[in-house]
Amino acid sequence: MTPFAQRLLIILLVVLTILLVPFTLMQWTGEVNWSVADFAVMGLLLLGAGLGLDQVLRRTQKAKTRLLWVAAVLLAFFLIWAELAVGIFGSPLAGS
Repeated sequence: MTPFAQRLLIILLVVLTILLVPFTLMQWTGEVNWSVADFAVMGLLLLGAGLGLDQVLRRTQKAKTRLLWVAAVLLAFFLIWAELAVGIFGSPLAGS
């Protein structure tokens, strides 16, 4: 197995593990109500963030540069997540 395939497998396993949290909660409470589309969108968002972080960590050498790029990827992830969840910017993505 190539190093890229190993990293991709690890990222996919982490994404699936994170998605198991809302799936499990849906079995026990009615407060979490995700559709298949919600799981797909969050899966793509987590996968994109994971692959972006992988690229940053592999391609940058300087600690300061690496920290800035990791912060940028995480900021983008959290802003998109917040927009999709509650519509902080009021865009059509949030359904408003």
